[in-house]
Amino acid sequence: MKWQMGRRSRNVRDLRGRGGGGRAVAVGGGIGTIVLALLVMLLGGDPSIVLDQVSSGPNSYPTQTEISPQHQEMAEMTSVVLADTEDTWNTIFRQQLGENYQEPTLTLFSGAVQSACGYAQAAMGPFYCPRDQSIYIDLSFFEDLKRRHGAPGEFARAYVVAHEVGHHVQNQLGISRQVQAMQQRVRQEQANQLSVRLELQADCLAGVWAYHGDRSGQNISLEPGDIEQALNAASAIGDDRLQREARGYVVPESFTHGTSAQRVRWFKRGIQTGDINQCDTFNTTSL
Repeated sequence: MKWQMGRRSRNVRDLRGRGGGGRAVAVGGGIGTIVLALLVMLLGGDPSIVLDQVSSGPNSYPTQTEISPQHQEMAEMTSVVLADTEDTWNTIFRQQLGENYQEPTLTLFSGAVQSACGYAQAAMGPFYCPRDQSIYIDLSFFEDLKRRHGAPGEFARAYVVAHEVGHHVQNQLGISRQVQAMQQRVRQEQANQLSVRLELQADCLAGVWAYHGDRSGQNISLEPGDIEQALNAASAIGDDRLQREARGYVVPESFTHGTSAQRVRWFKRGIQTGDINQCDTFNTTSL
């Protein structure tokens, strides 16, 4: 995928290097340290001695850690992909739906983060929080996608970003709220089935973006093998495959994202048609 010359999004918030969601507090510091430093200064001493001892103590947390060139390149690519989804969905909302598209924020974090939907750790994977209309990604997930799930490649990463943007589109259209309301009125197994349909629709919407993004050529352009990368990623994170890897068996009634085959099928539908009307996963008997 060619993206290096593409526009970078202005809606990226970078919290990387601030472990624990931007927390940078020295244990044993705080108000007590400040008071002690002032007391030393009033007595004619150098307050920096106290402050340096606390900031360099064994229990202090650095305000920022070094970001590798590899992760910085991933961040740049993620920003370009987000910018391209903005262009695509702004156009679709305006021309096809007659509505204004509200662009989401994408938050990059390391380890853990505090979102409007609660405290989250990187192990959860990328997620979308409708309360603050923000996508959260720890870029280490892309390394897991390659090493643990056998899904390398830049367009595989782009698919992940576009999938989360798909959830934002669902939120904008009111689909997410409708699904949540229905889930509260049914049993857990049925609620899981609704979740599967929501996730598969986000896969299809990711495909719709890829269709239009590639044809516009404004920020990205696909190269041979790119689509296969995305399909491989969709297959790698299917419920059946993940459960089989973790447990050795699958429990279909517990699925919340869809099987590998289903995720591939709906992403392909989006990228082959470019039509959001083809992404209605809620009025079909065949997923």
